[in-house]
Amino acid sequence: MSRDPKQAMQAVLDEVSKAVIGQQQVADDLLAALVAGGHVLLQGVPGVAKTLMVKALARSLDLTFRRVQFTPDLMPSDVTGNVILDANRSDLRFRKGPVFTNLFLADELNRTPPKTQAALLEAMEERQVSAEGESHPLPSPFMVIATQNPIEYEGTYPLPEAQLDRFLLQVNVGYPAAADERLVLAMHNSGADPHDLASLGVGPVAGAADIEAAAAQARQITVSDEVIDYIQRLADATRTSPSTSLGVSPRGAAMLLTVSKAAAWLAGRDFLTPDDIKALIKPAWRHRILLRPEVEIEGGRTDAVLDGVAERVAVPR
Repeated sequence: MSRDPKQAMQAVLDEVSKAVIGQQQVADDLLAALVAGGHVLLQGVPGVAKTLMVKALARSLDLTFRRVQFTPDLMPSDVTGNVILDANRSDLRFRKGPVFTNLFLADELNRTPPKTQAALLEAMEERQVSAEGESHPLPSPFMVIATQNPIEYEGTYPLPEAQLDRFLLQVNVGYPAAADERLVLAMHNSGADPHDLASLGVGPVAGAADIEAAAAQARQITVSDEVIDYIQRLADATRTSPSTSLGVSPRGAAMLLTVSKAAAWLAGRDFLTPDDIKALIKPAWRHRILLRPEVEIEGGRTDAVLDGVAERVAVPR
C-alpha cells in the first residue's frame, strides 16, 4: 500500500479507535514501538482492552498475526517450533512455531514457566530461532506484544530483570476516563460487539512497506547534542538515586532515544525535544530500574522515582 507513511500510521490509529474507546496513549505508545522496531509489555488488570487493542492493531495492518495463550504447561517448542521426522522424505525437518509471524501476541506471558519465557525472549533478541544447529530467521517486521496481569501472583512466573530488558516499553494500561467508559457502555448497549472487528469496519490500512518507510524517516529525526546530554544525565540520575539499587543501563538510554525519535516523527516533527523524552521516560524505563528493598517496603513505586528524576534533572534550553 503506497502512501505517505505518516498518513498510513495515522490511518492505523483511526482503525484501532473503531474498536477501542479511550486508551489513546496506549495506542500511541504501541505505534511508536512498532515504528522503532521494538517489543512491548502491556500490563493491566483484566478487562481494560489489552488483548482487544493488539487484535485491532493487527487487523489494521496487512501483516501476519498469531496469538498464543501462555499457560503453565506450554513448552518452548509450542512457541518456537520443533524438529520432526518427515515421513515422505525420511529425514528431519523444522516445523515452524507460531512465533514465525510479523505480530505475535503473548497473552499472560508471566503464567508460563521460565524455560518457555526464555525461548520467546531469545527469539525477540536474536530475531531468529535455532534448532539442531540451524538458524531460522523470523519475518520482518517482527514485533512481540506481551500482556500480564499485575494483581494476580499465584501460579505466575515473574520475568527477571534481564528478560524484561528485551522489551522496548512497558506500558501500563489503566481504567478509561469516565466519559470514555460511558461510550464503551453505549457501544455494548447498542448491540455492537467490540471483539467482532470486521463488523466494526476495522481492516488493513498499512503494510510492511509503510512501516519500513516510517522507520527510515524516524531514524532521520534531528537530535541535538543538548538532548543527547539530557538523556545521559537522566540515566545517570537513576543510577545515583538513593531509591534505586539498579539504574538504567546504556542500552536502556539508547532505547529511550530510539522510541522518542519515533514518537517525535509520529507527532509531525523532524527534531527531538526534551518533552518527547519526558513523555516516554516511564514506559521506557519503569521495567529497567530496581528499587531498594526498604523503598518498596515503604510503598515506593518506580514511576514515582522516575517522576522525581525528571524533576531534578535540568531541562536543556
